[in-house]
Amino acid sequence: MKYSPGTVLLTDLYELTMLQAYFDAGLNETASFELTVRALPIERNFLMAAGLEQVLAYLQQLRFMPEELSALSKTGRFSVPFLRSLEHLRFTGDVDAMREGTVFFPDEPVIRITAPMREAQFVESRVMNLAHYETVVASKAARCVLAAPDTLLVDFGLRRAHGAEAALLSARASYLAGFGGTATVAAGMAFDIPLYGTMAHSYVQTYADEALAFEGFARSQPAHTTLLLDTYDTEAAARKVVALAPVLAKDGIAIDGVRLDSGDLGEHARRVRRILDDGGLGAVTIFASGNLDDYRLRELVAQQAPIDAFGVGTCMNTSADAPYLDCAYKLVEYAGEPRRKRSEGKATWPGCKAVYRLWGPNGVMAGDLITLARERRDAEPLLEPAMRNGIRCEPPVTLEGAREHARRQLRALPSAQRSLDVDEPYPVAVSDALRELARRLDEGRPA
Repeated sequence: MKYSPGTVLLTDLYELTMLQAYFDAGLNETASFELTVRALPIERNFLMAAGLEQVLAYLQQLRFMPEELSALSKTGRFSVPFLRSLEHLRFTGDVDAMREGTVFFPDEPVIRITAPMREAQFVESRVMNLAHYETVVASKAARCVLAAPDTLLVDFGLRRAHGAEAALLSARASYLAGFGGTATVAAGMAFDIPLYGTMAHSYVQTYADEALAFEGFARSQPAHTTLLLDTYDTEAAARKVVALAPVLAKDGIAIDGVRLDSGDLGEHARRVRRILDDGGLGAVTIFASGNLDDYRLRELVAQQAPIDAFGVGTCMNTSADAPYLDCAYKLVEYAGEPRRKRSEGKATWPGCKAVYRLWGPNGVMAGDLITLARERRDAEPLLEPAMRNGIRCEPPVTLEGAREHARRQLRALPSAQRSLDVDEPYPVAVSDALRELARRLDEGRPA
């Protein structure tokens, strides 16, 4: 069987071997699984939920194709009756989830899936794969947005992303978190994200004369002219731009911006800004790139470097300082009875849960409360119905809508969480009823 990116076999083997065992034992009562993160990476004050749209699309499209069943049959691991049952497997369950762009914290369920056991179990690996990756990237991108507020940030991460799907989804996740666009053309087309691009050093090197390279590009792209200055001598290139501008202006071509990609970006930006301003090009913007991340952005902003926009790639798309989350998709209820994992260091809270957010003065987050789903509190519930009986509850939320929600969430963060430094944890409490249920199960008493 040839590999297809959309294959239902993009899963862990144990999901299928468990399904065979469930099938043999006749176990298929309703089960609830919750996706949580056990702890924040030491470099994070918060996380931002992302990837729900891809999760819901996956659940809607879930089905085994004949060639996939044939490939499974050839492994010799699965019975014919079981494989026949997979022909009709569809997702018929419920999903409750935090909206994309919601800020969340450890132990809070981000997604809850309730469905017949075989459906709820099988989707574990791909659901985690999708939600985990976009959440990792959105959380890193959100820190970049906080580090450089009111500044255009552009995703530059395609070439070092960990594969094609990662390149597309990281562009989506970063835009959701507040980036202004992407350089990845397919992502721009797929998700309606604004596209930005300049030129490479190779273009400049192709010409014997740097000024001719600039002029050739400007005449080829008269409506989108951003010129790369640091192939040779950055400040000398800026002077060539000043000399070229009136020549181009005679033909109605204006230079939009210049790009810096190496060296001391702050100092180069100051020198280039002076050259451009002295040459009457005060409207020309400065775009900077080159191994940028949230910490470097904070430094440049603190230096008041005259940079109008940043291209942020590798460190954001790979979330280099925290490339993974300690997340888990665990059974919390089966056949109407709560379930609790008690493994050392990996214990879970039992039963289906809710998360409520408390708000302080001026619309600032004041703390979260994790409760049993049946509890009701006078606070904002963060888990919302997303699917019922395998059907979406509402039309898909637009990426722009999720982006606006993320913007409001970041604006509402307490000052300690807005900082890039990790000093003061956000308060997350667990209800007395949930603690009591856990105690009863630990003691072997009825729930």
